[in-house]
Amino acid sequence: MTATRWLTAWALASVALGGASLLVPLYVVALGGGPAVLGLLAASAAFVGAPGALVVGRIADRTGRRRVFVLAGIALATAALVTIPLIESIPLIIVANALLWFAAGAVAPVLSLMVVSGVPESRWSDRYAKLNAYQGYGWAAGLVLGVAWTALGGRFLPPLAVQQSFFVACAAAAAAGLLVGLRLLPSDDAVLPSRHARGPRLARAMAGARRLNLRGATFPFGFGRLYWTTAAFHPRRFVDRFSATLAIYFGAVVLFFAGFAAFFAPLPVFLTDAGFDAGAIFGLYLVSSIGAAVAYAPAGTLSARYDASLLQTVGLSVRGVALPAVAVVGIAFDSTALGLLATGGVFLVIGIAWAFIAVTAATLVTRIAPETIRGEALGVYTALSALAGGLGSVLGGWLGARSFTLTFAVAGALVLVGAGIVVLVRQRAVLTAPTETVDAA
Repeated sequence: MTATRWLTAWALASVALGGASLLVPLYVVALGGGPAVLGLLAASAAFVGAPGALVVGRIADRTGRRRVFVLAGIALATAALVTIPLIESIPLIIVANALLWFAAGAVAPVLSLMVVSGVPESRWSDRYAKLNAYQGYGWAAGLVLGVAWTALGGRFLPPLAVQQSFFVACAAAAAAGLLVGLRLLPSDDAVLPSRHARGPRLARAMAGARRLNLRGATFPFGFGRLYWTTAAFHPRRFVDRFSATLAIYFGAVVLFFAGFAAFFAPLPVFLTDAGFDAGAIFGLYLVSSIGAAVAYAPAGTLSARYDASLLQTVGLSVRGVALPAVAVVGIAFDSTALGLLATGGVFLVIGIAWAFIAVTAATLVTRIAPETIRGEALGVYTALSALAGGLGSVLGGWLGARSFTLTFAVAGALVLVGAGIVVLVRQRAVLTAPTETVDAA
């Protein structure tokens, strides 16, 4: 059986997750939820997804039971998607959404283990690239489906009914993934080498794989690497070898991921208030994801030729300016055709900038960190990005209840300050080159 066949199950589940990532916030807005509520909605997704990845990843790794956890996770996601349109209580929707992203977070590290089971270590990066492609294109397909479904459904149904029916479509995609998984997911017979040697090797393979992280363009939470980058964490060794340059860079990571989340958490309310319908909003998110997809290959090529810290600084600076530009464009043009075109252009820039940030991040962490703690450093980076995303979501929701212009300005400022800190990291790397190196060839 080829890896391609069974990965179809996760591609179908990713269609559901991609659609739901925006559908749930839009549904909450339609029910009267404001920016603060969307901040809590996004924060809950971040704060439950990370423990889901850590706890389930550890259980699956130790017991060797992988297939059952993937199937259970997709089943839980399907149940959440079926439940949400049946309720109109916003607190209950927040709980159901948390269950949805707990399931997604729990499945991610198990899939990371399954995709390399029985495969020589030299091919692990290729397998991760394939996994990333399946879930990335599935995510994008969910956004495409959202554009088409809301555009066509709006001709026959009221807006709320269109959204509720789209939940059914997303649940059907997840259920189809479950059925494909029941038939095609490999058994747990394949056994990898020693668990203690596996964690850091898998983390390195993930970091080196070609990525198609479309989710990060508009959804700043990813849990796929969280377990494996922390599986062999040694706190004492990490603290003993922790460098000042690495600490400074982690400070930048917290700031710019908090900025991303502060922007995206209340964004559906802003776009709705600006007059964009659900189909247009899905289209804007899709444009950003397409921009990221197109830019990944050029970003990878440039990061191999130029300083990764310089490229990341450029990406962060562009994104830091583009985030508040959404408010400027929205206020200037409203929901006119010109306004949609202009806003789409800004979203495209946001997606392209994300590609450069994502491609250079793992390179910077591995170059800055002393060799003996590179695995731990990747784990801390992944955990900090999830934590900062949750905190940033709360901040964005709280500020959005007061002023969207202020919210987007603060979000952009956080990202720009993070970019400035990356410049400082680059300067320190040059001065401390004999002992600490950060330049990416």
